[in-house]
Amino acid sequence: MSLVRSSHAAQHMEHRTRVTCRIAGKVHGIGFRFGIRDLATRVQLTGTVRNVADGTVEVVAEGPADALETLRAFCYRGPDGANGTRVEISEAPATGEFSSFEIR
Repeated sequence: MSLVRSSHAAQHMEHRTRVTCRIAGKVHGIGFRFGIRDLATRVQLTGTVRNVADGTVEVVAEGPADALETLRAFCYRGPDGANGTRVEISEAPATGEFSSFEIR
């Protein structure tokens, strides 16, 4: 039974990717993290978003390509009042470490 579950989990992970986004600019104090969390929850991504001491916002998210593309678009656009001046995005295989999406 556990082999079947492990096989299913492995297949599920094959269709997921991990992205890390770092957004610089006017991104603190305007609801950027809450917007990211709400979007990620809506499109069923898992991961975290946090303010970083250097003034950036960091997002680590895992999910299917279409949901991650929606997240990428939001990182560039941001919520009302945002003025992101730089967005850095990297991709890696999903690790499965997250079970939900949280603000940290």
